[in-house]
This record gives sequence, C-alpha cells and structure tokens, in this order.
Amino acid sequence: MFISNAYAQAAPAAADTSLMGNMSTFLPLILMFVVMYFLMIRPQQKRAKEQKSMMDALSKGDEVVTAGGILGKVVKVNESYITIEIANNTHIVVQKSSITTLLPKDTLKSL
Repeated sequence: MFISNAYAQAAPAAADTSLMGNMSTFLPLILMFVVMYFLMIRPQQKRAKEQKSMMDALSKGDEVVTAGGILGKVVKVNESYITIEIANNTHIVVQKSSITTLLPKDTLKSL
C-alpha cells in the first residue's frame, strides 16, 4: 500500500559513434600537443641549430664566452676542442660544445 511498484526504464540510446563524436573527444589532446610543439619543441630545435652553426663557424681570432663564463680569444680550432687565450701567454683547451656566445670583434679590449 505504501510502496509503489518500480518499473524498469528503457535502455538509453546508443552513444554517437560517428567520426565527429570521436574527434571531439581527442580535440583537446591534439590542441595541447600543437601548442606544446610551437611553445617548447620548435624554439628549442631552433636554438640548437643556431648553436651548432655557430660552433661550426668558429675560427682563429674569434672572441668567445665559455659555459663557465671565461672570456677569451680563439687561438686554435680542432675537431672537438678549441684552444682559448684568456691572458697573454695563458691558454686553455675547452670542448667546442662549451662555447656559448660569440662576441663581436674587439670586445675584450673594451673590458
């Protein structure tokens, strides 16, 4: 008397399995990857390419800054090492990959 009868309801309609339904599910993931590519991956690849071309273009007489902050003039260039003169008759040998910046000519004289 106090309890009403419970009847089963009809099954819900099948989910939309069209191409647009699947695409809208993955759209935020695809957009996130595209944004990450243009904000992080592409600029990093561009910087690496510029760094490699700068290292390949190093020659005797260039003024450089190493990763440790040492300024000097290139005296000798090998395949993977560079000899830098940091003071009169004071030379150090560093790896090419440790060169971070190529300075304009006569920068060391102004310091």
